[in-house]
Amino acid sequence: MSENLEEVLINSYKNDGLPLLKDIKSAAKVDFLEKGLPKVREEEYKFTPITKTLKKQFAFDAKPATAHVNLGDIEQQFIDSDSSNRLVFVNGLFSNELSVIDAQDGLVVKNFATAALENNDTILEYFGKIADTDSFSSLNTVLTQDGVFVEVSKNADAEIPLYVYHVNVAKEIEVFSTPRNLVVAHQGSRVRLIEKNITLGAHNSFSNSVTEVFVKENATVHHVKVQNDVANSYEVVQTKVHQESNSNYSAYTISLSGGMIRNNLNITSDGQNCESNMYGLYLLTDKTHVDNHTSVDHREPNSYSNELYKGVMDGHSKGVFNGKIYVRQEAQKTNAFQSNNNVLLSDTATLNTKPQLEIWADDVKCSHGCTSGQLDEEAIFYLQARGISKENAIGMLLYAFANDIVEKVPVAEVRTYLDLQVADRLKS
Repeated sequence: MSENLEEVLINSYKNDGLPLLKDIKSAAKVDFLEKGLPKVREEEYKFTPITKTLKKQFAFDAKPATAHVNLGDIEQQFIDSDSSNRLVFVNGLFSNELSVIDAQDGLVVKNFATAALENNDTILEYFGKIADTDSFSSLNTVLTQDGVFVEVSKNADAEIPLYVYHVNVAKEIEVFSTPRNLVVAHQGSRVRLIEKNITLGAHNSFSNSVTEVFVKENATVHHVKVQNDVANSYEVVQTKVHQESNSNYSAYTISLSGGMIRNNLNITSDGQNCESNMYGLYLLTDKTHVDNHTSVDHREPNSYSNELYKGVMDGHSKGVFNGKIYVRQEAQKTNAFQSNNNVLLSDTATLNTKPQLEIWADDVKCSHGCTSGQLDEEAIFYLQARGISKENAIGMLLYAFANDIVEKVPVAEVRTYLDLQVADRLKS
């Protein structure tokens, strides 16, 4: 592997798609090569050496051919196999054969490559407007060819949840995909989006995705990410959200398995009476590494944010949490709460947590905190005294701990899927 991984990435993946974004992609290329991928000593990636891992695990020396997948190859990994609203991407490209889109009044759902041809004005108005300066975002802008485009009309309620599956086929060679998603929820609208990655094959897969979400006045967006992939999968997930007055955005990030996962969730609360909810659960075993970095930027008065992340770590797994809350001087009467709670089940599991507040306003209610430790021995003894085995008692306590997040997910089918996965993992 060349030491200059940036040049290898750019040059190995020639991208002639999405001509509408040619100028934006050219600028992003310059930006990416100038910044480079995160270095070992960079504070934001201090506990997640993603660049070092990529150099070790990937050659990036050939663009994978378009793979063919049958529905039977992946159907068992769907969250809701009966859903009438499903978009499937294989090695980063849309699969019309595997996708099902149910027309709903006021809802436009397309793959991004099609939207770039048919919805030019909307794409140019919103694309790249809130993606921050993280080098992985710039890399995605340069290399992306496809993804999801969702637009919800004024006062429309998309009643049927939208499921998005990104399938990486790594049966013959390693795979590198760069999905780009754009969600625009107009005034008074409502939509629910569920995403999941699936890796097939024994070779390594790397997904570098960016999702931009615009939540207009009085709109509501529920966004669920289920990360339950194989040990040879690696992900960098960027979610950038912009909220207007009286809007509601809720994120649910559930990390159950994978190799190394980095989640960046950044919300700009740019209007009065915004509500922002961030819920996260990570149940880690073996050598799985999950890093959740979040931020909420309160720019206007009378808004509310609530963040609750919970983790259970076993084996040699590693969990990282870094949450930032910013309250600008103009954002008086902001209520912002942040909590990160963790249970370590083994002496070899590692946790690094850092909740942060930066407040320039004086009439606010803000709090943050984190906890880490082991299960309450008295609670285990209490259950054992009532005839429950120690193993089952531990499972019950861990299930109750995790279910606090699962029960908040607003789609029944997703809750059922997660409930089964969590119960099986915790043997409850």
